Amino acid sequence: MLSNIEGKTIPQVTFSTRNNEQWEKVSTDEIFKGKTVIVFALPGAFTPTCSSTHLPRYNELASTFAKNGVDEIVCLSVNDTFVMNAWAQHQEADNIRLLPDGNGEFTDGMGMLVDKNDLGFGKRSWRYSMLVKDGVIEKMFIEPDVAGDPFEVSDADTMLDYINPDQVKPQAISLFSKAGCPFCEKAKRLLSEQGFSYEEIMIGQDITSTSLKAMSGRETVPQVFIGGEHIGGSDDLERYLAQ
Repeated sequence: MLSNIEGKTIPQVTFSTRNNEQWEKVSTDEIFKGKTVIVFALPGAFTPTCSSTHLPRYNELASTFAKNGVDEIVCLSVNDTFVMNAWAQHQEADNIRLLPDGNGEFTDGMGMLVDKNDLGFGKRSWRYSMLVKDGVIEKMFIEPDVAGDPFEVSDADTMLDYINPDQVKPQAISLFSKAGCPFCEKAKRLLSEQGFSYEEIMIGQDITSTSLKAMSGRETVPQVFIGGEHIGGSDDLERYLAQ
């Protein structure tokens, strides 16, 4: 039975982590004491829903959470530190602390340790999220206790709606650029001045010019897309932002 333990203190455990080829012991106090922290827990690193949606969206909204008083976002899984470090690098999740609960002690203390033997996973965490203030759980979003791996309420948008229902969510921005391009630098400066986060996609490295032309109808860079809308080059972006 998965229990909601809002109002209670988080389990006191020590996590074994690896940083710069050195072992580091990290206590729950170091992570939570005197801070406002979001935790989202999931069944495993590199698994489909975790990699495609759960982790990326929290990473994408990290700056918005910070503006709303969140000091840190923690992704927790019953995996060892080597797996979690490799996943962090693979996901480019620079805004998230990936925390390995290798022995499942924290997850067990939360009452969220479940049996995934049917998948060959052994004991893993149930999927949930929580808002923790100074070590005390203020709010939990626990996925329904049904078969499979439900993903309905522990997502980043649900958490943001709880913290600030009036918060306007940032749109996804992609900027196609090329090394040494002054117009690309102008576009990046314009976006940064507005406080917008964006994904930079390099021609010749991440994508070909043929693919760029297929998507935008243009061969020149930069090309900027905001919320699925093709804005155009740096001058087009400047006009768009001036509206």
